[in-house]
Amino acid sequence: MSKKSNRDALAEIQMQVMWNRLISVVEEQAQTLIRTAFGAATREAGDLSAGVFLPDGRMVAQAVTGTPGHVNSMAESVGHFLTEYPARSMQPGDTYVTNDPWKGTGHLNDFTMVTPVFLGAGKRLVALFASTVHVVDIGGLGFGPDGTQVYHEGLFVPILKLVDAGKFSQTVLKIIRANVREPVQVEGDLYALVACNEVGGRRLNAMMAEYRLKDIEALGEFIIARSNAAMLAAVREWPQGTWSTTMTIDGYGSPITLAAKLTISRSGIDIDFSGTSPVVAKGINVPKSYTDAYTSFGVRCIIGANIPNNEGSLSVVRVTAPEGCILNAPFPLAVAARSTVGQMLPDVVFGCLRQARADKVPAEGTSCLWNIRLAGGQGAGAMLKAKRFTVVGFNTGGTGARPAKDGLSVTSFPSGVRNVSLEIMETISPLVFWRKEYRPDSGGAGSARGGLGQVIEIENGDNAPMVLAATFDRIHHPARGADGGKAGSGGRVRLHSGTELNGMGNQVVPAGDRLIVETPGGGGIGDPRERSREAVAQDVKYGLVSGDQARVLYGFKE
Repeated sequence: MSKKSNRDALAEIQMQVMWNRLISVVEEQAQTLIRTAFGAATREAGDLSAGVFLPDGRMVAQAVTGTPGHVNSMAESVGHFLTEYPARSMQPGDTYVTNDPWKGTGHLNDFTMVTPVFLGAGKRLVALFASTVHVVDIGGLGFGPDGTQVYHEGLFVPILKLVDAGKFSQTVLKIIRANVREPVQVEGDLYALVACNEVGGRRLNAMMAEYRLKDIEALGEFIIARSNAAMLAAVREWPQGTWSTTMTIDGYGSPITLAAKLTISRSGIDIDFSGTSPVVAKGINVPKSYTDAYTSFGVRCIIGANIPNNEGSLSVVRVTAPEGCILNAPFPLAVAARSTVGQMLPDVVFGCLRQARADKVPAEGTSCLWNIRLAGGQGAGAMLKAKRFTVVGFNTGGTGARPAKDGLSVTSFPSGVRNVSLEIMETISPLVFWRKEYRPDSGGAGSARGGLGQVIEIENGDNAPMVLAATFDRIHHPARGADGGKAGSGGRVRLHSGTELNGMGNQVVPAGDRLIVETPGGGGIGDPRERSREAVAQDVKYGLVSGDQARVLYGFKE
């Protein structure tokens, strides 16, 4: 091997070492956010994102901890910050913030914060750190799909400077505190965002000092170029062509069609959502950045899953959606519950990719989170006299069966957030949980069975009414099976007294009654009668499948 080859190999090894170090920097950034956050969504569920960007706004690395909707849309949002505040105007100690759904991560409850990092004590801008959290409340009607414009959904904070040379804007903080129902939690989360970016900046400076770097431009370009090349190579392992699919989901009051055409070529993957239903007069519309985020994530789950997520790999997936369709909702439409529709997009992508390589792609799952948002003491009459609280519990259904493997039960996909433990929920509110258990027979039957949903039963322990802000889908249009597999069970929302509730909208749970939520199951793959007898017997033994379903759908005889 020549001396030049030796030098090149050594340089690549050094780049790999620094890349690994950079991942540890952004992961510490995320962990700082988790440890200092006030809201349970961040502290317990990990509903956040953290990442480092080059001074021109290109994402180099993201933390492992976080959700695709936050990370991938935040990858676009930093460019909007730089448009408003060019890099040349930034100074040490500055931090910028917004919750603009179209320039952030899709709805007003998400705050994104960007902090410039300078080399040592100098004024050489070397990077930008960005992070996002979902705050428990942002005012307005309260979280839910009932708004008809973004103005109804809460306080809209444009991109502005929150910290100027190390000094917080008390004016901005006062405005936010005055407009939210949980001012301590929300302000605490904002301080946590500032802290995590500051920690990221310090760790980056320490890394640069250790490796004697004056900037991270060369490292960033190396990472982005390698990621781009690796993603293109992964795409080229798939057959080239165009495949189309449609999916129908419940929507709010009337069904919604999500239509996609996916094209694989040597230059990447293009997804076109032409033919998708138009925007609606409720808060389930999706800003384009959130559509981009979950569409690219759907591709990356199947193609290039082990390739770092950054500007290089993200640029290989290109997404178009006609303005005015529900996946490209313009300002000022209501978008609070954009995740209910947006999180269906990986399943839509899978519907196309299954036609190209069925052996690599799972069946449909629940996809959208079944988050239980409850509030008390914030209405009229008896509710006004009750204890005031606002909580969100992150709950999930089952994922679709995988080729030759069962789906995952009560697993958060594609969001990736964790469930908030019942003990935490009962500690921060008067809620009492009577049940939280698997929902038998909810997974779609197949040679590979869909994942199960769950049953959750909740009561207000103060014997007072409370409001459910429902944003549930997959009730009337459950996850479909594939290759002869059966559909998963649709979800259900009801009261213990027998009243059926709607999947969407604010509804009252009366004092003394209980809310019962049954989350959907994932679709199965393959003929159920081809499932191994041992697997069916085990499902019956553990109560995942009833004896009746085992006999009728699986042809099982004990």
